[in-house]
Amino acid sequence: MHLLIRWFLAPLVKLIYRPTVHGADRVPRTGPVILAANHRAAVDTAVIPIVTPRPVSFLGKAEYFTGTGLKGRLVARFLSALGYIPVDRGNAKAGLAALDAGRGVLEAGDAFGIYPEGTRSLDGRLHRGHTGVAALALRTGAVVVPVGLAGTEHVQPVGKRVPRVAPVTVRFGEPLDFSRYEGLESSAVIRRAVTDEIMDAIARLSGQEYVDRYHRRPGERPAA
Repeated sequence: MHLLIRWFLAPLVKLIYRPTVHGADRVPRTGPVILAANHRAAVDTAVIPIVTPRPVSFLGKAEYFTGTGLKGRLVARFLSALGYIPVDRGNAKAGLAALDAGRGVLEAGDAFGIYPEGTRSLDGRLHRGHTGVAALALRTGAVVVPVGLAGTEHVQPVGKRVPRVAPVTVRFGEPLDFSRYEGLESSAVIRRAVTDEIMDAIARLSGQEYVDRYHRRPGERPAA
């Protein structure tokens, strides 16, 4: 399944959508790396692995992997081949489980994709990042490659299930090395500083307006 995706599906998608990609050579070919991106549409998680020159793992809802029958098994195998890692997001400890899953990928020397905003942007702006990305980088020593996505919100607008053909641009930034903070991962101040540096790099790549507050969906209460 993985070979089918890598050698048939990915080239087919590139042929149809013809994404414009800048700086893919900035992604280290070996060793642990975090791809930290803005989040415009559900299709982002498919776009990034297709244009990145090495396999990338993302988190996926656990229920996607628990379907029954032939269809359920095929979906689970397809998502696993794409690099999705099942995480129970309805669990009270979902955040810790997500970090543990990402840490496992990075400690194995692989690439892990993450959206520091925590959710898709509904207003087109780039919002304040959660510090989980910094915690992963500091605990594993992985470099962070910022990624700016543009146009995916037109490929799959909110509420649409079938992707459309629209121009997509993916920009990879220079790798960010935070080894200067080794041993300081327990500091909330350091985690915030690292996260803000990553978000600044993403903003420059994506061209989005930056908002220094966490993203809230309609009807969601502000964080205490």
